[in-house]
Amino acid sequence: MAKIVAVANQKGGVGKTTTAVNLAASLAASGLQVLLVDIDPQANATSGVGIQRGSFRRSLYHVLVLGEPVSNIIHDTEIPLLKILPADKNLIGAEVELVDIERREYKLQEVLQPISSDFDYIIIDCPPALGLLTLNALTSADSLLVPIQCEYYALEGVTELFDTLARIRRSINPNLSIEGLLLTMFDERTNLSTAVAKDLRDFYGRQVLETVIPRNVRLAEAPSYGKPVILYDIRSRGAESYLQLAKEIITHDQKGTRPGIERTAVGQVGDGQ
Repeated sequence: MAKIVAVANQKGGVGKTTTAVNLAASLAASGLQVLLVDIDPQANATSGVGIQRGSFRRSLYHVLVLGEPVSNIIHDTEIPLLKILPADKNLIGAEVELVDIERREYKLQEVLQPISSDFDYIIIDCPPALGLLTLNALTSADSLLVPIQCEYYALEGVTELFDTLARIRRSINPNLSIEGLLLTMFDERTNLSTAVAKDLRDFYGRQVLETVIPRNVRLAEAPSYGKPVILYDIRSRGAESYLQLAKEIITHDQKGTRPGIERTAVGQVGDGQ
């Protein structure tokens, strides 16, 4: 069965979609079967792997709301082992249309369960909000990966995300764990990035991943070409970092050493810390 990783942060602009796309691509480049699930109505993960808006008629919306077979929706990508379950703007309506449906928070889980054995990893790109779509992702997931930008507002939204995580573990998905906190947009030339990274590591300890994603021009350019950075410029620092992230996650899974959520840390997050 695939390991399902939800990439989520309530705060936008932290590198969430960049992480989902490039982690999925890097895992596939490591020889693993990977499915990227785009559950964000902005559909940036879909276009980020080269699936152009308007080039497909049916999306994840048609699976979640209209009961379309998921096998009819999955698309190939330029990377042979990477598949995409695409999103489009119709997903905006899913937040409303799913409200009155029985077991609405389990819809994505029901979609992914029959195909889980076809993949080694399923990576879910979530919207920058804690709505019903993100709830579906967290209900389906085995772990949560949280990209955090290296700035002093880094913890904005993380407290609420962890509160939601704790509630989901209590009532819906007791096995959901923290995959890790991923430091993104790190600029080693500034004292700010270094200080924020140190503060986060001091506060969250081993829950902060060792891999750090730097600010990188090639990484920022890649989405405009509809390519993961490993296809756009594999020699760039951005590509090297995401390949290292994939290696770190695979290694932890093989060794079983990823720490679970630390409830004391979650309960102690304060404003401006």
